[in-house]
Amino acid sequence: MVSAATALGFLVIITINTVITAVVIRFFRLRLSTKWGAVVYSLLLVPLVYVATTILLSGAIGFGGTGLQDRDTALILIWVLPFTLGLSIDLFWMPPPEEIDLPKEPREQQQSR
Repeated sequence: MVSAATALGFLVIITINTVITAVVIRFFRLRLSTKWGAVVYSLLLVPLVYVATTILLSGAIGFGGTGLQDRDTALILIWVLPFTLGLSIDLFWMPPPEEIDLPKEPREQQQSR
């Protein structure tokens, strides 16, 4: 049986990983000029960030505890679920990158005028 603290720890990890995924995918979609570039970078770099956050949150801080003995279920909860939630937040809730106007000059150059 999973304790309330373990369930809360998994919820914290899922929430943090979902926010990270949504922000990273949005960043790549806005900054990269090709659609495949954003897909490739998201598929390669988001799992690397997940490794760091999972080690930090579940190992060093201790969120999640030892509530799940099944490794596959833990990977689905900590990696697959946040990735799909973050991707769906970026694709369906946020405006498309084509509708966002990015400044052509860095902020420092605009302020020096």
